[in-house]
Amino acid sequence: MKVALVGNQNSGKTTLFNQLTGLNQKIGNWPGVTIERKTGIIKGTEDELIDLPGIYSLSPYSSEEEISRNFVLNETPDMIVNIIDATSIERSLYLTTQLLELDTKVVIALNMLDILEKKGIFIDVEKLSEKLGVTVISISALKKTGIEDLLTVIKDKNVIQNRHNKIFEPRVEKEIDNISKTISLGHKRFTSVKLLEGDALLVKQTNEQVKSSIIILEDHYNMDLEQVIANQRYNYITDIKSSGTVIMNIDIITDKLDKVFLNKWAALPIFAVIMTLIYMLAVGVIGGATVELVAGLFDSIAGGLSDTLTNAGASQWAVSLLCDGIIGGVGAVLGFVPQLIILFICIVILETTGYMSRIAFMLDMLFRKFGLSGKALIPFIVGSGCSVPGIMTTRTIENQNERKMSIVLTPFIPCSAKLPIIALFAGAFFPNSAGLVSASLYFFAIAVILFSAVLLKKFIFKGKSSTFISELPEYKIPGIKYVLKDVYEKTMEFIKRAGSIILLTSIFIWLLLSFNWRFEYGVDVNESILASIGNAISWIFYPMLGELSWAASVSAIQGLVAKEGVVSSMEVIAGVAEGAGSVLFNSQIFSFFSGTSAYAFMVFNLFSAPCFGAIAAMRRELGSNKKMFKAIGFQTLLALLLSYLVFGIGSLIGVIF
Repeated sequence: MKVALVGNQNSGKTTLFNQLTGLNQKIGNWPGVTIERKTGIIKGTEDELIDLPGIYSLSPYSSEEEISRNFVLNETPDMIVNIIDATSIERSLYLTTQLLELDTKVVIALNMLDILEKKGIFIDVEKLSEKLGVTVISISALKKTGIEDLLTVIKDKNVIQNRHNKIFEPRVEKEIDNISKTISLGHKRFTSVKLLEGDALLVKQTNEQVKSSIIILEDHYNMDLEQVIANQRYNYITDIKSSGTVIMNIDIITDKLDKVFLNKWAALPIFAVIMTLIYMLAVGVIGGATVELVAGLFDSIAGGLSDTLTNAGASQWAVSLLCDGIIGGVGAVLGFVPQLIILFICIVILETTGYMSRIAFMLDMLFRKFGLSGKALIPFIVGSGCSVPGIMTTRTIENQNERKMSIVLTPFIPCSAKLPIIALFAGAFFPNSAGLVSASLYFFAIAVILFSAVLLKKFIFKGKSSTFISELPEYKIPGIKYVLKDVYEKTMEFIKRAGSIILLTSIFIWLLLSFNWRFEYGVDVNESILASIGNAISWIFYPMLGELSWAASVSAIQGLVAKEGVVSSMEVIAGVAEGAGSVLFNSQIFSFFSGTSAYAFMVFNLFSAPCFGAIAAMRRELGSNKKMFKAIGFQTLLALLLSYLVFGIGSLIGVIF
């Protein structure tokens, strides 16, 4: 006999698999541990047990969900053991209602009952079995209780046959019956429901009856049928809970906190306040003070080394290369490490407490109005550290159009490489409100992402938005070791980039800056190779700067290699032009910047095409060079337009007021 083990992510599936088979597959306290199916033989039998990837529903488009759905539909298991996390029964039962639409026998393993008492939850197992019309066994996979009872049921095969409860409203049930009579596929009830939902994997099976049923129901409900069916599933689950099957004796801490953080009126303002405080902490008073200390340290090193080498008879070019090119360029970026550490600590704490999962859930309804699902927030959160893993995380998004949009839009989120640009300009031109200005760019990015999603959805990635089903974990106090380890890894990744890519590009910028086209050293920087290149493209940046600045132009282009390279390039240029230890924006070459042009310059660097690493990730995830170049073109043109508007509107306001 072939038995499939199906359940939500992080429900204890793999632990149960190990108990039933005696194997030792990897387990973990996070979703997604099982990413492909695993097989074993149930102890004391010849029955095969297949541990399928964790899923939340049988509406798949991610690779894990396709593996699970294809198996239960096409490989005809003799029995399905549906493991349910008893501590999150409402979420778990969504998948259960879909499994019970199949023609395969289903047994429910109600897991984690050992911790229900701590949570003040009581589940009437007999009543749950009666309501669902299925065999339910109470177990604790971790404590090894109830396992023998489950083994007995599997061996004897004495389980209740699916009776296909009528869980939807009469209008929907009528159309399901009508469709069932016209299709030849197996699992008629399940297939009929999926056809009504417009399931992408079954669209070729659509017939005239299906089309007629869809028209009838859409006219009645005036909304997407996938959402209608999802709502009615949840209504059925809620009815089961309210019938006395699940009794909550106490209001647990998570529920109390969710009443505040998921309040429909307070949730978004709370999120805005939290992110503003984070940027005020990282870029404001504390972060700003650390940057000055580190910058002063590198200036002292450069100045002392310059004097030492000069006194030792070193050549002028060697002193300039080491002090202005290497120490100036790399030091300008490393000066922002303390601010990054503060930002990383705050973000990791939000993630580990469970708050960010709730923000994704809360924003789902807002995002879907703009063509995205709440799951797109996950790449955006990951992208706040680095756009490359953020882009790769879009693989968790099932809907392919939404996934492609998220790939294009994820680089808009302020990442660690963009923070030095934001911190430098905000601190220099808005010293009394650097944190607020930095936070404003974060919310500006969210607004631009939503606006861009509308454009992309309307003209390129057409189609309906998907439903988002998310796990809401309990709130937890972050583990200090985990937070420190995560922050350390992210910080070291940034430092390694500064010690490799930024080092090489700083040397390259110094070379172009120190020589003219006749390869003569020591020329005026305005006659250098770099200046001639910058002058050729400076007209592009004039509408955002109000000045034809070759130095700012080449620095912005340097951001294609690495965004933090914008800061290092400006520091190298100022150092060579004015001498080591110069104050960047007091140097003649950058003195034209104003508050308005500084903000516009930050906007351009925030939204323009990302670094080479992120571009390569976009190419890999989008699947072709053509799509990648289209994405780069869209990002850069939008960045130019927004920066032009910011400078124009800012200048106009300055004139008026």
